This record gives sequence, C-alpha cells and structure tokens, in this order.
Amino acid sequence: MYEVTNQPPPLEPYNLLQTDRVLREALLREHAGWAESELAALGKTLGETETIRLGFDANRNPPLLRAFDRYGHRIDEVEFHPAWHALMAIAVEAGLHANPWAQPRPGAHVARAAGTYMLAQVESGVYCPIAMTYGAVPALRHAPALAAEWLPRIFARQYDPRFRPAREKTGVLIGMAMTENQGGSDLRTNTTHAAFVGDDGPRRLFRLSGRKWFMSAPMCDAFLVLAQSQGGLSCFLAPRWTRDGKRNAIYIERLKDKLGNRSNASSEVEFADTEAELIGEEGRGIPTIIEMSTYARLDCAIGSSGLMRQAVAQAIHHASYRVAFQKKLIDQSLMTNVLADLALESEAATVLTMRLARAYDENDGAAQIWRRVLTPAVKFWICKRAVPLVAEALEVLGGNGYVEECVMPRLYRETPVNSIWEGSGNVMCLDVLRAMERTPGAAELVSRELAESARADKRLRTAAARLERRLTARERNDESQARAIVRDLVLAMQATLLLRHAPAAIADAFCASRLGDEPSGAFGLLPAGSDLRAIVDRAAPNPQ
Repeated sequence: MYEVTNQPPPLEPYNLLQTDRVLREALLREHAGWAESELAALGKTLGETETIRLGFDANRNPPLLRAFDRYGHRIDEVEFHPAWHALMAIAVEAGLHANPWAQPRPGAHVARAAGTYMLAQVESGVYCPIAMTYGAVPALRHAPALAAEWLPRIFARQYDPRFRPAREKTGVLIGMAMTENQGGSDLRTNTTHAAFVGDDGPRRLFRLSGRKWFMSAPMCDAFLVLAQSQGGLSCFLAPRWTRDGKRNAIYIERLKDKLGNRSNASSEVEFADTEAELIGEEGRGIPTIIEMSTYARLDCAIGSSGLMRQAVAQAIHHASYRVAFQKKLIDQSLMTNVLADLALESEAATVLTMRLARAYDENDGAAQIWRRVLTPAVKFWICKRAVPLVAEALEVLGGNGYVEECVMPRLYRETPVNSIWEGSGNVMCLDVLRAMERTPGAAELVSRELAESARADKRLRTAAARLERRLTARERNDESQARAIVRDLVLAMQATLLLRHAPAAIADAFCASRLGDEPSGAFGLLPAGSDLRAIVDRAAPNPQ
C-alpha cells in the first residue's frame, strides 16, 4: 500500500490568539487586556477542526437566491448553507457585530478588532454583515427615534437567521446599498429617488424607487440606502419588512458571481416604492453614511491584516515540516529570508491596525486625527500589501497551496475585495490628502508621532524628512503623487510603532528593508545581517 510521507499535518486545532504573540502584545498595549480571556476562548473555538471545516463548507455551498415561491409569489429570500449560519452564530455570540456600542469601555474597539482579526482567518464571508452592522450604529444614532427601536435588537448577542419582521426577532443585522451602475464611488451621481410620504412624530417616512448595483448581504434585516430626495442626496433605513408587517418592496434581481467572498451574498436590487425612513438631515446623506463607511474602512484593514496573518502562519507551519534537499524548508536560508519578510509585513500590518483601532476608543483631538487621516491611509496600504503577501505565502506551499483542499486559494481570492470595498485605492489616497489639508493639527500630529523614534533611528529620520517634503503644499496638491505620499506615511508610522514596541530584530529589519528610497515590492530581499530566524520564530504558530 502506498505510504504518504513528508507531508505537514494540518494547522489544527490551535488557538488563534494564544499562538499569535503580536496580537496578544497589541491587545495588552492598546488597553484591551481585560478581554484576553474571552478572546482566548473565541480563538480556541475558531481554531477547532470543526470550525475550520465550516469555512470550507460555506464556500463550497454558496448562497442561493429564491426570488419566487413554488406558487409564483415574490419572496426575494437568500438561502445559506448551515455552515454559514454556524459561523454567523459564533461571530454574533462573541459580540463582534456591536459589542463596543452595547458595552462601551476603554479598549472595546480594540478587543473587537482582535476578534474580527481572528474571524477573518477562518472565513471572511461572514465578516461582511458583521462589519456593516458594527458601522451602522453611529449612523443610526442620527435618528434617535429610529435608533431606539433598532439598537436593542442590534446589540443582542443572539443570531436569529429567520426571515421575519424585526420586532419578532431576537437579534438583527444591518446592510447597506450605496453603489449604482452609473456611478460607483461617485455617489453624487446616484439616481435612486426618495418621495416624501409623511411624518410620524419625529420620524420622516419616504418611498424609494431605483436600482442598486451592489447591495451587500441582502439577507440582513434592514439597509442604509442613499437616495435623492427633494432636499438632495440623503440617507435612509429600508427594512426588509414594512411597518404593517408585509414584505417590503426590495426586489433582489440576482446574486453577484464574485471572484472571492463567495460564502457571502452580494446582490443587485430594485426598489419599487420601498418603505424607508430618513436618517439625519435631508441633503446630508454622504456625511451621515460616511460614519458607517469609516468603521467599514477600519474593518477592511483588520480583515486584510487577519488574512495576512493566516497566510504567514500557514507558510511557516508548512516550512517547519516539509523537507527538501535533506533539510527542512524553514532551515534553508533563502526560504528563511522569504518567511521572515512575510512575517515582518504581517506584524507591521497588525501593529498599525490595532493602534488605529485604539483611536476609535478615544475621543481627544489626536484620536480624531488618527481616525480621519490614518483610516483611509491604513486601509489603502494594508489592503494593497495583502494581495502579494498571500501570493508569496501560497508559493511557499508549492502545489499543495494551489489546490482547493488548502485554505490558501480562498485567502488569495479574498484579499482583493478589501481594496475595492468602501473605496478603492485612489479614493483612499485622495481622501488622505483632503484630510491632511482640512484637518487642523494633522501635519503636526504626524510629525510628533514620528519624532521620538526618528531621533533614535537614522533611517526613520530620512524617511520622515522625505515625507515632510512630500506633504508640502506643492507636492500635496499633485494628485498623481497621492499613492507615494500615503505609502511613505504608512511605512513611517509602521516603523515608528515597531521601533517602540517590537523586538530589535523586527524593527531593524523593517527599517532596513522598507525605508529606502525605493522599497522593493518583492519578498525575500531582507539584507544580510538581519536576524531572520528570530523573526520567523516570533511569527510561528504552535498548534496544540
């Protein structure tokens, strides 16, 4: 009988928190150490063999649209595999959809970021409705009466997948519908129309008519929608059921056949006199919904950081067992260089993302600048770096990484969506330039953040000086250089945080390889003298 040899065991079961030194350190450093016990329990659940299988099953059995019942009645329901519901239950019961709002305390957004970072490593498809529900809360608070009705159900840590009016459910989820065929990111070209119906006390009722090119997670219980009212582009909440308990006129035309994120449904929809309520002021739709988008952009960075961590963990795990040319891959110097470079990128992404999450826990002026300036910057760079990192990590596994029985193809398909969702790279970089221009104290905060570490490291001093030159009015007004400016900003911030908080081997190798005049886009080019094995060992997962 044929004997299989020289094949690594699967990376399971393992605890996604306890085997991640960088995440554990960040949790403590960013004031969320109080959540370590609960997050360790979540990390154990997510790393169980049975949970990992759920991710595979949910992707092998994507959602199905049931537009009509057997008698021809329009029902517009989306069916999901039981694996999807099981993963959603894990996420909701962990409070990843709303816990910082339901139980606010210092470090709450950091704790949630750590939980969603781990969730993304097992299955990113369920992350979408979790992220949108999380981001919807501050937007809903612009309509206090509406918030009073919906927030208690949003805050519940009970997953209720039933297609029922919200008042009959134990918990609800919120989606959004902004993008239209003709405009994409140019939301002011939206043509969906909102007709005023009347007032019900402080609540203003409308009916929506139009089409949306992308409506994410159409099985949610309600959606934030942008539409043109008499007062201009405005934000509305459109529930799946009307106030008198009938199916609302939200017609799902089709589900998108996507590159990745396949376990999650994305749809094209038509609104046909669809009941909706105004959120915030008429004509202020973009400022209202942008709060949701800001939190969703944070989630894009968290999700991409999680995908990077999983790819690095899989690569190091494989290389720790696989033998080639009489040596384990991890002991071959060029492979060690590749793995160390991947680990550096992952750690830098995690450290910066968790620091950014802390800014969402704080309300001082510095935190507001972090949220306004660094959120789009971090979203741009980390989401961009995730794609080549996962590709390189996949290559470490060779042919084993290229087959669908392995998680790597799914990770590779997942990475591009975070660059696209909530604003593509160009949108993010131009937003950073606007924020630097219009946010008082932004340039001073960046200089202050870099100054202390720059005094101790010549490479960072050089990079900080280059960034300061780029941020002068002349270069800042040259939109063609927006990506270069944001790249330099993020790399300098990552170097600053690593110099402050990471072991010397990590900080030194990062500064040596990322802060030159022309940082390389390839991995495995760390300079001689880098402590490669120390970097790899720090990132290695240790399954039980």
